[in-house]
Amino acid sequence: MKVSELVEKLGLTVYSGRKGLDREITGGYVSDLLSDVMGNAREGEVWITLQVHQNVMAIASLKDLVAVVLVNNLEPPESTVRHSNEENIPLLGANFSTFEIAGKIYQILNP
Repeated sequence: MKVSELVEKLGLTVYSGRKGLDREITGGYVSDLLSDVMGNAREGEVWITLQVHQNVMAIASLKDLVAVVLVNNLEPPESTVRHSNEENIPLLGANFSTFEIAGKIYQILNP
């Protein structure tokens, strides 16, 4: 499934990184600890987090993640938006808790 399809199915907000919306999702990872994501997330995954600072995009780029989903209507600062656009990694917003969005994405990816 493409990131754009996930956005459409869940009504996610696209804050930035629109050039990466056509990337294929292979799975998901949930964590708010950057070191945990660095050690355990895999290429092609969507990262679900409440972290909004620009280091999130650095980790997403390092791990070749296809998108970052911010939970609980959190909005990223301009520095994070700018980094997302530079890396072409979509930065998405969800009107769901971490638990809810993780379950929804899991169901969509594993019908």
